[in-house]
Amino acid sequence: MPDPDGLTLDNLGDRSFSFYPAILNFEHNEWRMGRGTWSEILVVNAKTGQEVWIPRRLVGEVVRVDAPVVIVGLRKELEYKAGAVWPRDRRLLAMPRMGGAPAGAGRTPDAPPRSGAEGPAPGAEAKIGRLIGGALALAISALIVLVVVMNRPVSYRGMEQLALQLDGSDDYNSIVRKLGVPSEDHWRPDTGTGLQYRALRYKDQSYTLVLMGVDRDSARYIGALDKTWKPVHFVTLPAGGDTAAILRRVPKF
Repeated sequence: MPDPDGLTLDNLGDRSFSFYPAILNFEHNEWRMGRGTWSEILVVNAKTGQEVWIPRRLVGEVVRVDAPVVIVGLRKELEYKAGAVWPRDRRLLAMPRMGGAPAGAGRTPDAPPRSGAEGPAPGAEAKIGRLIGGALALAISALIVLVVVMNRPVSYRGMEQLALQLDGSDDYNSIVRKLGVPSEDHWRPDTGTGLQYRALRYKDQSYTLVLMGVDRDSARYIGALDKTWKPVHFVTLPAGGDTAAILRRVPKF
């Protein structure tokens, strides 16, 4: 309840008092009044002599608990940081705003008035917020890519799991290392297009592996064909698309 003797902020004089709740980040909670304006008061820490401005709207009633102990109530829990007193922000992190913000949008409703100099610059909290915002954006992008990949039509049908180890970088030697020596190895010479094909078949397997190149040494794996000469495994091209259309034009041999 208010002090029965009518003690207020403006007539505290040189009496010392304590804030309740205490301002965070100050070791000593003993203060004296400095000077004041219609919107804020300047208080001085009785132990350290440090001065801070506090908005009047954040200051509550003056209560004398037991003479000469005086308590000045605070309407919000405050903390001292970056040279000013701020309402304590109990939120974990504030997400950064996207795009340009209107002038003054960066100040919180309870931020103390600026007297002369600019207020404190954004600290570590803002940097962490930007990092988390960026990480969240990357995570969302990765999730979208994953969903797209999982929903793409599968580019092979009836193919043995072992053959999925093959891609467009495989040549004859790497295929042999992965699958072993083929039971059949056929080479179709130049057909006028400058490209040649190599067909590898394995005993007891229902598919034919196809390599394409200008000669045997440079031929690379482009996919697999089943017994009816239909593509059952494709290779994704670096520029987009796949080798399915090329496989459909491979002459049977």
